[in-house]
Amino acid sequence: MVRFKRIQQGFTLIELMIVVAIIGILASIAIPSYTEYIRRARATEATSALADMRIKMEQYFQDNRTYVGGPCAAPSGTSTTYFTFNCSVAGTATSYTLTATGSGDMAAYSYNINQDNVKSSSFNAACWSLKPSGSC
Repeated sequence: MVRFKRIQQGFTLIELMIVVAIIGILASIAIPSYTEYIRRARATEATSALADMRIKMEQYFQDNRTYVGGPCAAPSGTSTTYFTFNCSVAGTATSYTLTATGSGDMAAYSYNINQDNVKSSSFNAACWSLKPSGSC
């Protein structure tokens, strides 16, 4: 009596389901991490623009001894893809506040800076936190 060995011609259903399960587990870990990474990268757009606006305001103050009419008056209300920037100069002409407010999927993010370089964010009142956890 002669026995023939069967030659395997592909993958079994169980093997395919195990691979699909592994890919699903990896995706459930990787996608939220990637999304958070993208949000932090977008948040740096706001902080760098606010820092640039602050430098321009301080240069204007050095020349004119007032913030009224400074360069933040021009970009007030301007926006980028993810943030809207506003500037408010106080009535005393010696103080201002620059604000970046998120829009779209960045709506939870907002950043502020004033003439004393006091920074705050929607997640932490003491610094520009790029993470929703509030850590600086």
